[in-house]
Amino acid sequence: MFVRKLALTAVAGAALLSSAAFAADTKHVVIGTGGQTGVYYQVGGAICRLVNKGSSDHDINCTHKTGGSVANINGMRSGDLDMGVAQSDWQYHGYNGTAPDTFPDGAYQELRAVFSVHPEPFTVVARSDSGIKTFEDLKGKKVNVGDPGSGARATMEVVMEKMGWAMDDFSFAGELKSSEQAAALCDGKVDAIVFTVGHPSGTIKEATTSCESKLINVDNDVIQKLAADNAYYDMTSIKGGTYTGTDEDITTFGVGATFISSTAVDEEVVYQMVKAVFDDFGRFKKMHPAFEHLEEKDMIVKNLSAPLHEGAIRYYKERGWM
Repeated sequence: MFVRKLALTAVAGAALLSSAAFAADTKHVVIGTGGQTGVYYQVGGAICRLVNKGSSDHDINCTHKTGGSVANINGMRSGDLDMGVAQSDWQYHGYNGTAPDTFPDGAYQELRAVFSVHPEPFTVVARSDSGIKTFEDLKGKKVNVGDPGSGARATMEVVMEKMGWAMDDFSFAGELKSSEQAAALCDGKVDAIVFTVGHPSGTIKEATTSCESKLINVDNDVIQKLAADNAYYDMTSIKGGTYTGTDEDITTFGVGATFISSTAVDEEVVYQMVKAVFDDFGRFKKMHPAFEHLEEKDMIVKNLSAPLHEGAIRYYKERGWM
């Protein structure tokens, strides 16, 4: 009996050691995304599902957490995140240090692009009884300007500066999270919401089906000049009929969502994560309607305003794309 107990103890001990060795070898990667009703959250979830499906081959475990463009870049810089999703404009400003109020630590030269994802139009939704018919009509109204730390909020601040607006030009400037915007709009707490997001968006769909509301054109000389002067912006449109209450195409400007990392993340890790997405690209495109029209050839060059990560370059060369 004593011998048998010793044998069992030895087996159990070996199993624990084996388990501990496996845990030590597994690389845990954390991706910063965005609010749960936005597309960033879906991007992170889609990438992690594809990566984790092949964990037995590459020993990488992927998880994702909410944040926003600016918070994700700062999170990578502090070491709290390994990768993230960020708007193309904040990727540019983060790498170059050209937005000192947003990135007071200066240029983040270790920031690296991995690939771009979906386009993100700057989107304004107003309740139909608000009296808001043009973008300029937001002045004097109750407006949710966005959650601090989000790219949407930071882009709204850029637009406000160009328009010559300050927060007190609104009767109320809300700082609600994306998941709270639609309810606030339909409850009358705000007259309009501003959100830089991929379409179709769960937040915008909720807002336009829960109460009578519509999308507003963002198209004037100031906006056109902003888009023309900055390579990370483009004039774009949101197709009519995407949302209830807005049958015509909406003109606005926009950015691109990008997947980013840093030089602190090992080349092999980035290579395996890129491989997981592009080796199963058909499945990736089906994971959200915003991904439906993505093309590999565009994703490795468009909206990338920091150098590509070496792990990404390795995969793209293997595929003959570079």
